Amino acid sequence: MQERIALLQPLAPEIEQIVRETIGQEFELAITPSIATEDLSRTIADADYAVVFGTALSADVIAAASKLKLIHKWGVGVENIDLDAVTARGVPLARTTGSNATPVAEFAVGLMVALSRRLAYADSNLREGRWLKKEVWPDCFMISGKTIGIIGLGTIGQRVARRLQGWDVRLLYSKRNRLAGEQEAVLGVEYATLDRILAESDIVSLHCPLTPETAKLIGRAELAAMKKTAVLINLARGGVVDEAALYEALRSGGIAGAAIDVFETEPVPGDNPLLTLENAIVTPHLGAIAFDNLNNSVRHWLGNIRRVSRGEPVTPADLVSSGKA
Repeated sequence: MQERIALLQPLAPEIEQIVRETIGQEFELAITPSIATEDLSRTIADADYAVVFGTALSADVIAAASKLKLIHKWGVGVENIDLDAVTARGVPLARTTGSNATPVAEFAVGLMVALSRRLAYADSNLREGRWLKKEVWPDCFMISGKTIGIIGLGTIGQRVARRLQGWDVRLLYSKRNRLAGEQEAVLGVEYATLDRILAESDIVSLHCPLTPETAKLIGRAELAAMKKTAVLINLARGGVVDEAALYEALRSGGIAGAAIDVFETEPVPGDNPLLTLENAIVTPHLGAIAFDNLNNSVRHWLGNIRRVSRGEPVTPADLVSSGKA
């Protein structure tokens, strides 16, 4: 009997086509019509494998599955998955480590340029008939010659560092486990404490996972420690930054600007005050979204599903939990 993959995320037609073409006839594919609990439960009920994107995977939905062999995150962060429920069911959990790292790294560098040259502000004003060349000029700066702090130097953070080589910048980084000296030399990075990164950086770019240790990592005190001319980029998770503190820092001029791609609540409510600020670039969690990277991501999680189907273990770097208590 053909094994079934439950995809717990509604897909745009063009994305669904690519997914189906990549999977072919090897597995049966069931795609949830919505993220409502009832639809997720129906979709996962007879599945051998479940693939989760940004949708919350609750204990109730997991309980509806009768024969799961693997849950796979289409992405890296697993904070949207009830890990206790996964362990209780004894189902292994994996993620697509590194598959979206390049588009996220490119997006980060693009946001650095956009913030430093006030591109979004100039664009929106020009569309409304205001030619603000002289007004924007005093707030524009080059990236060249600046200090960039990267908080979290995993796969994504390292690719950000690689893409900034040749930009004539000084790169500071923080990481739970410091890199070996030869790795630092290859990447052109210098290890620093969080306090030092905040105090010295012109651009602070967040690329750490959301964990109990990193929740609200950047709060009122941390923002106050940054230069008033500095900008913050959050491509990590919304919960890493205290949004209320960030709003106040941006509104009062405590920092010069921010690019925010991730929010504490997603989709972000329309009344979130961060959406009202002219010195903030806000995007709907687009960092990992690049159409020409889609095949790479699908092949990644499909590869692990194939391994489990053959009775083989998941790629060790991708395994979050073995499913054993």
